[in-house]
Amino acid sequence: MPYTCSATQLPEVLVLEPKVVNIDRGFCFESFSARDFLEATGYHNPFVQDLHTRATHGVLVGIHYQIHHPHGKLVRVIAGRVFNVAVDLRKYSPSFGRSVGMAISSDKGQQLWIPPGFGHGFVVLSDAAEVLIKATDYAYAGHQRSVRWNDADLAIAWPAVGTPIIAAADAQAPCLRDAELFMENRLLSTQRWKSTRQFRGQVQVSNRLQPRNA
Repeated sequence: MPYTCSATQLPEVLVLEPKVVNIDRGFCFESFSARDFLEATGYHNPFVQDLHTRATHGVLVGIHYQIHHPHGKLVRVIAGRVFNVAVDLRKYSPSFGRSVGMAISSDKGQQLWIPPGFGHGFVVLSDAAEVLIKATDYAYAGHQRSVRWNDADLAIAWPAVGTPIIAAADAQAPCLRDAELFMENRLLSTQRWKSTRQFRGQVQVSNRLQPRNA
């Protein structure tokens, strides 16, 4: 199996690390296999769309999610170094409003699995970076939502990058208390990616908050 799989302090958010083979000409690894993804995580492979993004140092994106047609994301950095954040936006969840953050670089090939019901954001730490996201549903502009990246209720410990470069839509996104959230698990429970696996691994997290009730 080419993956090792570790859970974060948000157990549904997983870190996949491939087996990298170093050769004289460089390195080689299998970045994705539906069979091995299922074996490593317990999730069936539902990916239907890839999104390739390039951004320069200090660009901050998010926190993004899709309120209808909610999708999971498998995030990989293929060039540079990026700090990724996942936020639980399920109002009914015991971990609602909590976040986990992790720096991912292209040299290790790590991937972050962010299931449906979570928001995703990132900031570029290197001079430039390229991010590849595999999604479990198509992007629908009318259903895309954002939560303010620096909302005090989220208290995300973003790494210092100077003044972050943020799109106007993200800068004006609502705070958690005003955002449209996942209010029940009806939409998510019909999906195919519920995991029954247990994990022992752990990664460093950014998880300092207890948000106020809306």
